Amino acid sequence: MSRVVITGMGAITPIGNNIEEFWQNMKKGICGVGPITKFDASDLRASVAAEVKDFSYAGVLDKLTANKMDLFVQYAVCAAEEAVKDSQIQDQVDPDMFGVYVSSGVGGIITICESEDARYSKGNKFVSPQFVPKMIINMAAGQIAIRYGAHGNAMSLATACATGSTSIGEAYRAIKDGYLTAAIAGGSEAAVQPLAAAGFVNCMALTTQEDPNQACVPFDKRRRGFVLGEGAGIMILEEYEHAKARGAHIYGEIVGYGATCDAHHVTAPDPEGTQTARAMRMALQDVAYDSDKLYINAHGTGTKMNDVTETKAIKLALGEDAYKAHVSSTKSMTGHMLGAAGAIEAIASVLALQDSIIPPTIHLEDPDPECDLDYTPNVAKEYPIQVALSNSLGFGGHNACLAFKKVTP
Repeated sequence: MSRVVITGMGAITPIGNNIEEFWQNMKKGICGVGPITKFDASDLRASVAAEVKDFSYAGVLDKLTANKMDLFVQYAVCAAEEAVKDSQIQDQVDPDMFGVYVSSGVGGIITICESEDARYSKGNKFVSPQFVPKMIINMAAGQIAIRYGAHGNAMSLATACATGSTSIGEAYRAIKDGYLTAAIAGGSEAAVQPLAAAGFVNCMALTTQEDPNQACVPFDKRRRGFVLGEGAGIMILEEYEHAKARGAHIYGEIVGYGATCDAHHVTAPDPEGTQTARAMRMALQDVAYDSDKLYINAHGTGTKMNDVTETKAIKLALGEDAYKAHVSSTKSMTGHMLGAAGAIEAIASVLALQDSIIPPTIHLEDPDPECDLDYTPNVAKEYPIQVALSNSLGFGGHNACLAFKKVTP
């Protein structure tokens, strides 16, 4: 079995459109939530979202190429470009052993809605021939593979809000088991648009709180639902000896991955939290660490059910050591980036390890008594973390957990 390390990262997020800006703002506790500007939300019960700001594909894509991509693909390609440049892996790996595991929870919903509007108002012949290749969920992986000549597995594994974590986890397994030498892995989402927002509101998942500083409050009594976010997170995963031989900068090592299914309900987590806990135990089964030096980047959506259930799952997984662990929900800053969430939170976990800084759960003012762990309220904390876990839960009962640590020879 091979060791798997992270040698490059890229990000497009509501708090920064590159890794440096994203991480600096996260350490400062910057809130990426604000009034919805991408469409008229006056008749929608949700009025805030965590939108990507000032996004530009310039320097990565020309206008003609970009126009053939849905926004979620543009986000993915731009984040991948940053990650590939960061890793300097281009032309340093056998193309047949270079894979892509990038997906989305929703896919090209902007393209779908715009195309249906054109068909309905003007007729079938006005549906663009680019409609299908723009909107299909695998096209982020396809476009990235084409761009970097990756002839290994190019896969899109959609597990709703666990998609980013599942993609990284399955790429990790492929490298660990010798099927690939390196992979571009992560998730992307661009679903801050009317139909998606209306759907989430009507299934009572989104907060209706109008104040951006009160809207996304994981583990707080005041929480009413999650805030819709968007963006992309990409990691370059690489076999350790290959990375070491070419002198690559190594951010950290993936040391475990757990994936389970509640098999309980289409949207609600199993309130017992048993399968979420099992995913965490799977990720940690071969990992040694001190209980007080574990960081958990929680799924932490700010919904009534998730936060209590996840707290229970952490206790089931760790026992009394749960009270020693350091936990936070970075969704308090980024909102819920859906299929990109797990990837961005994995990046935050690796950077937390690298810098020995635990990012905060901002706006945590009135903790729910049923959420009684250390959630790192409001201010980042310097601490010598040994292991970081990143939890993701998705509609359909999908659970994924990734474990990271600093690299030791």
